[in-house]
Amino acid sequence: MNRYHRYYCGSAKWAKRLDESVVPWVLRDYDLGPDVLEIGPGPGLVTDILRQRLPALTAIEIDGRLAASLAARMQGTNVTVVHGDGAAMPFEDGRFSSALSMAMLHHVPSAELQDRLLAETFRVLKPGASFVGMDSTVSLRFRLYHLFDTMVLADPNTFAARLERAGFADVAVREGKGAFRWKATKPA
Repeated sequence: MNRYHRYYCGSAKWAKRLDESVVPWVLRDYDLGPDVLEIGPGPGLVTDILRQRLPALTAIEIDGRLAASLAARMQGTNVTVVHGDGAAMPFEDGRFSSALSMAMLHHVPSAELQDRLLAETFRVLKPGASFVGMDSTVSLRFRLYHLFDTMVLADPNTFAARLERAGFADVAVREGKGAFRWKATKPA
């Protein structure tokens, strides 16, 4: 991420927006269960929100510096931070009661790697578990935030089909202002 983007993603302004509108919009009244996977937590602003609501949270982060910083900050809490790749997760099949991805999918550098991340998420979920998340849609401001950054946007109009190809069922994708959210289930 570029310097401004890294700053904004760790800012109090973004933390407040996540807490007051984004996380409630994505999670709604979903029961995530007792052992949740967060994919791509970055600086951990969503992690801070979730750890207050969940018994156990595992966060997988590909950026070594961000993973180390978040692990140090979460030491002694109900959060385990793993430095790893969401497209090749080091977890056993069927481990997690749910998974979520919040505003990070566009940082995965290709649609093929995004699809591998979706397939890996499917693999590590228990049967009947949900995968929820959100990502951004294109705008001038969003493009400016990502100058000299990785920005591979997922198309909300085709994202349901991509989730289904990964094995998910009961897929729902909804667009909002500047973003889209999804919920999908691993069949029981």
